[in-house]
Amino acid sequence: MRTFLTRSSGPLRLLAVVAVLAVGGVSVAQAAVVSYMANLDGASESPPNASAGTGFAQVDIDDVAHTMHIVAAFSGLTGTATAAHIHAATLVAGAGTAGVATTTPSFAIFPLGVTAGTYEDTLDMTQASSYNPSYVTAHGGTTAGAEAALFQSIADGKAYFNIHSTFATGGEIRGFLTPNTVPADRTSWGGTKSLYR
Repeated sequence: MRTFLTRSSGPLRLLAVVAVLAVGGVSVAQAAVVSYMANLDGASESPPNASAGTGFAQVDIDDVAHTMHIVAAFSGLTGTATAAHIHAATLVAGAGTAGVATTTPSFAIFPLGVTAGTYEDTLDMTQASSYNPSYVTAHGGTTAGAEAALFQSIADGKAYFNIHSTFATGGEIRGFLTPNTVPADRTSWGGTKSLYR
């Protein structure tokens, strides 16, 4: 079979190659969602407390979509929940305290006034409402600066998820966020939530 090329087929072929490369370039530029988790308890607070409460939080960061998807479950609090948020950045990974980085006094729709509950929400990290205003101010006065600082703090192990209560106003249970080593397609958030109902 013979193939006939005309003078115009060269530019069309070049255009097709450029289009394929452009589409390929877009997919390469997309970052994968990075997942972090924390086991929450009173012993991890600073200072530690005797709470029998336990919990779990998973934070999935998408730095291309500029979102932070959060799921959490807790039970057995000694007091009733008064606030929940992420603090960052401590001076040392896995230890110390830091100011509140995310929404204050608490994540919107987080279950308050209870000793057990579940929470799931996605924060748009381009919106000032996703942060403590003082955190934005401390990081250049922009949500872009706050987002970069928070995502880096989480990656460095210097951010923690904290649930405050009437029993411990400074925090009843907390846990530092660490990389989630279980592939996302093998986790069962429904199964995890059922442990805390």
